[in-house]
Amino acid sequence: MLKRAYTWQYLAIIFVSLSAVQTNKEPKISTADICKPLIIAHRGASGYVPEHTLGAYALAVTMGADYIEPDIVMTKDGHLIARHDNELGLTTDVSEHPEFESRHRSQVVDGVQITGWFTEDFTLAELKTLRAIERIPNIRPGNVRMDKSFDVPTFQEIIDLAKSMQGIYCREVGIYPEIKHSTHFRRLGLAMERPLVDLLHNNGYTGPNAPIYIQSFEISNLKELKNITELRLIQLYGSHLSQPVDQRELGTNLTYGQMATIQGLKDVATYAHAVGPEKNYIIPRTSLNNLGIPTDFVTNAHAAGLKVHPYTFRSENYYLPAEFQSNDTSPHAIGNFRSELEAFLNTGIDGFFADQPDVPANIRTKCVIEEPVCQFKPNSVSKLVALNSVLSISVFFIFCSYIF
Repeated sequence: MLKRAYTWQYLAIIFVSLSAVQTNKEPKISTADICKPLIIAHRGASGYVPEHTLGAYALAVTMGADYIEPDIVMTKDGHLIARHDNELGLTTDVSEHPEFESRHRSQVVDGVQITGWFTEDFTLAELKTLRAIERIPNIRPGNVRMDKSFDVPTFQEIIDLAKSMQGIYCREVGIYPEIKHSTHFRRLGLAMERPLVDLLHNNGYTGPNAPIYIQSFEISNLKELKNITELRLIQLYGSHLSQPVDQRELGTNLTYGQMATIQGLKDVATYAHAVGPEKNYIIPRTSLNNLGIPTDFVTNAHAAGLKVHPYTFRSENYYLPAEFQSNDTSPHAIGNFRSELEAFLNTGIDGFFADQPDVPANIRTKCVIEEPVCQFKPNSVSKLVALNSVLSISVFFIFCSYIF
């Protein structure tokens, strides 16, 4: 497992470095939606590199992902950054910074009491002094070797990375941002919807054909977004009996399960382009943790005019159905992710979120332009060189430490 992961990182160095020798012929760029089903790199290639880092996103593109998926939260001074949650303790080394000890506190986020350090208490400059660490080290010990190799990226840096790598591979690299804790940040006066849309529009992402999906587990903010942008929106689904946070705050009784009915899907289709259900909505698990009988969720969603992008596919036994787990009982053991994915592909899904995007990329029908030719814009070179330096030095250091 570790050797395979680091081999990919080494290849990433080679591919990124090759960017400097592209020709000046006319570009031939494949769109991000040309391949079916879409591979959405969940928090980047987070099965191999600490999540929500430029390294994870770059590796995902190298592996063949169509879209990279950053979770978006906001800083105290209004900057959009990529973290799975607004709490920083699990994914950064903030606990090792004595200067931020006083920021440690408890608060309620989306109805849950949480203790830690929160992005809304830090300026961007302060957050840039932190380094990213692996969220689940017991399941992904190989990723721990890259702890502190990357910082916390801004959303603008992720956009710059996507555009730079688009030039390298001569294919459009899509971005799939999720607005996290919308109601919480809105209550703080740090609503993210308008700033996110403005940033995307200012970077040239406009209209329903742009390689962008904006996702949320809440409803009100997606309806708001529908009124201010033509970019595609996706409604995420939590567990059947739970409620979207905004609906709970509004006092409605609407559950995700009700949103998964035929009428519920029709209602979602009035404001969203796609739905992102937890995998159990499509193929539930049995009491023995095996895959059960597929539901009609995909059929009903398609009938409502919605694309279906379930989450999350992962290679580790810890996440797999029992019949696809290997005999190795260690927490980080790898099972038969490919067979699980093939079962879901047979239901007709249109895309999916994956932590190890190389696996689906290797089983999907080839769909990119042969021998593409690219042309860099002059003002893109400096950005690309800077990003190459960050990624190449960091990943090369990890590769060398593995060898020696």
